[in-house]
Amino acid sequence: MVAVENVIEAVCAAKEIISSPEYTGRITEKGVADYVTGVDIAVQHKIKNELNALYPEIQFIGEEEGEQNADFSKPHWILDPIDGTTNLIHGFPCYTVSLALCRDGETVLGIVYHPCADTVYYAVRGGGAFSLNVNRKKEIRVSTAQSLEKSLVSIGTTPYHKANVEPNCKRFANVLKKAQDIRRTGSAALELAYVACGITDGFFEKLLRPWDFAAGILLVTEAGGKVTTFEGDNVCADKTNSIAATNGMIHAELLSALNI
Repeated sequence: MVAVENVIEAVCAAKEIISSPEYTGRITEKGVADYVTGVDIAVQHKIKNELNALYPEIQFIGEEEGEQNADFSKPHWILDPIDGTTNLIHGFPCYTVSLALCRDGETVLGIVYHPCADTVYYAVRGGGAFSLNVNRKKEIRVSTAQSLEKSLVSIGTTPYHKANVEPNCKRFANVLKKAQDIRRTGSAALELAYVACGITDGFFEKLLRPWDFAAGILLVTEAGGKVTTFEGDNVCADKTNSIAATNGMIHAELLSALNI
């Protein structure tokens, strides 16, 4: 197993790049509502180099620059250098660095770093989930809400796939009718961390890619929650999935609202 402290340090070193005006002004449109900035590229380069120096035997997958090829039967990192790039561009303080270590389709280490709050959320398979802020470590747990009626649920809008707008809106309406309210930060990794912390009680988004959720799903399960596809199937960290994450107690009710 890797040294968790060293990996967290490598991830948090990205803050220097994220706060630098040298990179933030370089913006390229990859697709519909899908952007990459100089920050994304620089953070990916930095973390990849750090990880390769620490663990050269572990393969690397990153969202940017076409680095998505790997032998999935062997251990590999999955990095989203900035999850919430549109937020970063607009100065909306909800974006994260998300890193997972995966083995045989499962996440064994998940780290989500929220630089605007200077907070790290991390989990080790079988070892629990934690938050780390100003070197204060705290175990995190999902909420105790027992019904959707008593729950705050966060949503993802799948902005890259505009054909899903209408069915997504039907799902949002179904959930909003039954829940206390809904929220959206624009970073799936941060949404999953909030479920793990018990800040929200559930989260769902259609067609998320592995770098969006691979770290966050381990946070939720190690904090006592549940993560499945919209159909209730197990999630594979190496494939695109529609993700439903909850505290476990409202899971069946949320899935019922999602399957329109």
